[in-house]
Amino acid sequence: MADETAGFGLPATRLPETFGYALKRKLLGPPLVNEQLSEERLSRPLALGVLSCDGISSAAYGTEEMLIEMVQVVGLAAFTLILPMTLVVLAGIALVVLSYREVVSVYTRAGGSYVVARENFGPRVAQVAAVALLIDYTVTVAVQTAAGSAAIVSAFPQLANIPVIGPRILVVISVIAVLIMCYINLRGIREAGRAFALPTYLFSVSVAAMIVVGLFREATTGLAHVGKYAGPTYPFGHNTESLISIGLIYMLAKAFANGGSSLTGIEAVSNAVGALRPPEGRNARQILVTQGSIVAFLIAGISWLAHVTHATPYLAGYPTVLAQEANVVFGSSGHFMYFVVQAATALILFTGGNTSFSGFPYLASFVAADSFLPRWLTKRGHRLALSNGIIVLTVVSLALLLATGAVVNGLIPFYAIGVFTGFTMAGFGMARYHKRVKERGWRRRRAINTIAAIYTALVVLIFAVVKFTEGAWLIVIIFPVLVYLLIRLNREYRLEAEILENIGDRRDAGIPLRQPNYRRRVVLIFVDEVDLATFAAIRYARGLRPTTMRAVHFVIDGAQAEKLREQWVRYSQDIPLEMIDAPDRRLTRASLELVTRETQTPSTQVTVVLPRRGYAPLLGRLLHDRTADKIASVVSQVPDSAATIIPFDVESRVHLLHARNAARLAAADGAADTVKPATVTSTDKDQPAATGAGPGGGTGALPALPLNGAAPNGVTAIGALGATRKAAVEGRVRAVEIRPVENSCVFEATIADSTGALTVMFYGRTHIPGLEPGARIRLSGKVSMRAGGPAMINPAYELLAKDE
Repeated sequence: MADETAGFGLPATRLPETFGYALKRKLLGPPLVNEQLSEERLSRPLALGVLSCDGISSAAYGTEEMLIEMVQVVGLAAFTLILPMTLVVLAGIALVVLSYREVVSVYTRAGGSYVVARENFGPRVAQVAAVALLIDYTVTVAVQTAAGSAAIVSAFPQLANIPVIGPRILVVISVIAVLIMCYINLRGIREAGRAFALPTYLFSVSVAAMIVVGLFREATTGLAHVGKYAGPTYPFGHNTESLISIGLIYMLAKAFANGGSSLTGIEAVSNAVGALRPPEGRNARQILVTQGSIVAFLIAGISWLAHVTHATPYLAGYPTVLAQEANVVFGSSGHFMYFVVQAATALILFTGGNTSFSGFPYLASFVAADSFLPRWLTKRGHRLALSNGIIVLTVVSLALLLATGAVVNGLIPFYAIGVFTGFTMAGFGMARYHKRVKERGWRRRRAINTIAAIYTALVVLIFAVVKFTEGAWLIVIIFPVLVYLLIRLNREYRLEAEILENIGDRRDAGIPLRQPNYRRRVVLIFVDEVDLATFAAIRYARGLRPTTMRAVHFVIDGAQAEKLREQWVRYSQDIPLEMIDAPDRRLTRASLELVTRETQTPSTQVTVVLPRRGYAPLLGRLLHDRTADKIASVVSQVPDSAATIIPFDVESRVHLLHARNAARLAAADGAADTVKPATVTSTDKDQPAATGAGPGGGTGALPALPLNGAAPNGVTAIGALGATRKAAVEGRVRAVEIRPVENSCVFEATIADSTGALTVMFYGRTHIPGLEPGARIRLSGKVSMRAGGPAMINPAYELLAKDE
């Protein structure tokens, strides 16, 4: 496969694909271009499916997590207490939904509580929300996939008896599920939406049907208690004498904290508003209300059926409470609808982690754009997905699953602190916003956000206390450490930015505003052997047109130095070779001393040219120790000096030269019947020749390419332009450049169509909104011919839509 540049007035240039790129293209499909980014948005039905997975799927284990804490203390009374405890959780769902409706009404960009905290409390405080959400997203993947694995084993308990992997079956299934989610998300957001929307609807409909059928059977024929399954249940307690004892209050607090996991995921819509189709704010509000209503109905129904059937949680994590209820409602575990419910539950729990794969990369990119995370997290990948964020999330969540054995109850202590801290930041941030802006109805809205913030802050406090010894202590410790690291990274970025902005700092750093007029320019070529890479470095050094140029070899091995000298004479190099003793073999120190001596002469600039041989990554690590990088690092610290590394791809160049030699030998032998290689030209015998020589057969000029279709009326093809006449042209911006001139500057752009390229210059401008690489533009003005081709100065211009 070849990458072609036709359409910019250039000949098609063939670039061999690497194995990694070919594999990526095979697995992920062809790359999407930036112009397709606006098309990769979610409609409301898709958005409800892909962004509500986490929130709706939490209904599958919220009731069970509350029962786990209560049955161990109050025994059968837990099936009565589950109802008021569920009402408290439902109140929290209502408050969070109302609070986040205000968030998406005001902040229609993605980012959720992070953006709210940043805008109302400042970027540093916002890092508390950032860390909270990043932790939550990571643990969400682990919790959802672990719960999905438990649903599968509940339906097929014989999986636990498989040799070798049986004892770790939950881990195996969870890891496979995470890798599948990662792959689908790397293919792009639209594919992810289509893949993950169906399980949300299937789960909601099937569990709702189970609840309705269960309520009907209870009202008519009655529902029996669940039967006994293999495996131990959580031990039943018997302390029912006083509901105000310290132990019972502590138990209720732990059950409330566990039940709070049912609220996680509701905020996902606000964290990915940018993935919705316009109008983003209105669509987000409707999705939030719909999602909250579904979650509330499912949790209420599952808790009521648990109250009626006495479905009991098991130590192994399966059969789940939901599976036991489905078995009772639909008659037996062999019933078709039982397997439908289990399949839907497993699917949505797996795909509930997809909310993190949608939200984590977006949030990380926003935090990185604010310079609190590495900026490579802002880059889009092969299919326009934020691939780096997806990969980071996959790696960390897999590590968490392996460390905890994919047990849901073991992961819950890590879970809710992050998300509820985010809820709290969003609530207080919106309360502050309403007080500052005082829009219509601000008092009511501020009251909603304040109450929601207090509620969620109480959950954070309870969770940190009652779950501290069960694993929450780790989050309590990691949380402030991560906040500090983000702020510390931001400080480094800010220091770099201040140096660029502050003129004095730039001078102090040895970076003058304008290039000084050096009277003496010295170029030193560091060589350790005579080979093709050395010749490439010499070739580059000649192009610098220095006052003085010489090759330098630091002698650390006498025999090697003598061999190099002989080769230097043999290959008739016409520049001096200086050999400098380095008795301590410290090449960096010797380089620093040499360059420092050279720069002592007034008005002298020293450039060190370092050849670096490039090999395949593994082979390169085995053969070379990156000495050039180390030398360049120390040389660049000397004022009035610079280091330039000249990469040289040894493997491809050797193959190219070998092919040329073979072609010459074949021609010399007079093999007339042999198909000869295409004629190529190059100004340098060792430089790879460009494919597709011009029609002159050796001039190296760019060939004239035909237009891709007829030119619009009144528009002249760039390749047909002549001097000293007005013309109108259309093309795409290939490159832009800002160049200083006397007391001013010029904004220069290269415009190309399929026939050639045109240089356009706007004097006195440093920026033109919309005129950027990739944009389409129509120009009208007087044409002049220059050495580099046609040019226009200060023409009239019109930016064109991309689809014109």
